Amino acid sequence: MSLAPDPTNPPGTSRSTSATIQPNILRCLVTVADERGIDLRPLLKQVGLDETVMRSAALRVSYRQGSAVIRRALELTRDERLGLRVGAAQHLTAWGLLGFALMADDTLRHAIETGVKYQNLSGAMVVWSAATSEAEGEAFVLRADLPDPAMDPAVASFLSEEAFASVVTLSRLAVDPAFAPRAVEFSFPPPHRLDLYDALFRCPVRFGAPTNRMLIDATWARTRMPGRDPVAYASTLEMLDAQMASRRDQQDLLEVLEISVAQNLPVIPSFAEQARRHATSERTLRRRLADCGTTYEALVEGVRRERVEQLLLRPELTLRDIARRAGFSDERALRRAVRRWHGTSPVHLREQMRRDRS
Repeated sequence: MSLAPDPTNPPGTSRSTSATIQPNILRCLVTVADERGIDLRPLLKQVGLDETVMRSAALRVSYRQGSAVIRRALELTRDERLGLRVGAAQHLTAWGLLGFALMADDTLRHAIETGVKYQNLSGAMVVWSAATSEAEGEAFVLRADLPDPAMDPAVASFLSEEAFASVVTLSRLAVDPAFAPRAVEFSFPPPHRLDLYDALFRCPVRFGAPTNRMLIDATWARTRMPGRDPVAYASTLEMLDAQMASRRDQQDLLEVLEISVAQNLPVIPSFAEQARRHATSERTLRRRLADCGTTYEALVEGVRRERVEQLLLRPELTLRDIARRAGFSDERALRRAVRRWHGTSPVHLREQMRRDRS
């Protein structure tokens, strides 16, 4: 789960280019696809995530990488409800220390609140919030907002489904197999088939709602966790706090570098210059980026890619204009980059983006 986009960030960059998300969803997606005879590994390799990298506990991916893999997986499987299947296939062990903390927590409600507090460490790709609602008869309401409301609708539906399917599945594993929410609401339109929703959630499911949310009755929210252990819980939180502090430092570093690159385009600051700005050595800065699971070259690539996509939406700009503003030497370099990113030409990508926005 990720922090919401920061509205104070200057235009021209966003957290979508930073590799800060644990790839739990992608790892589970690969397993689900394997069971259906579809190998996603070549696709992962295309976005820089080969098998060796995917096995790394330190791996972090960006929203851009995650969204690209999910979008293509939906096309390959032709399964509109793939998010439900991926969410239902998860286990708390995939969340590492956070999963252990949830099992050692006091009640289901408090475990969910702990998950929300440390959501940056869980690997999901929505922004979670939770609160008791008097308007809903003291129900405990869990809400999942999308990090970017303008994201691809198919990816948005996948992430919303995966989010709530994983919560229900993990609650049944950790608390009681009989667990069921009072209701689940999705912001996307109703699908053609509802049987998978009924079978998984075992409660009313509504579509076209203002937000994505799950209502949990107060009785279930107060249910004690079978594995509760105050001592284990407290000691685990100390380690989670340390991880959160480290993650904030990493995110701050990535965002500052992204902003620096975006503000200086078409000129790209050298790595040596960035090291001087951070009052550190190139070796130390390179190591810090490695700890974030990325490199300066990959970060620059992400910012330039985002800039190109923004500029392609402006019909008054020629490809030569776009190449110059994004820091490419000429149109040929721009074409090669777009082909590498999207598998198509800038002209076709521009047409596709215009169609998607119309």
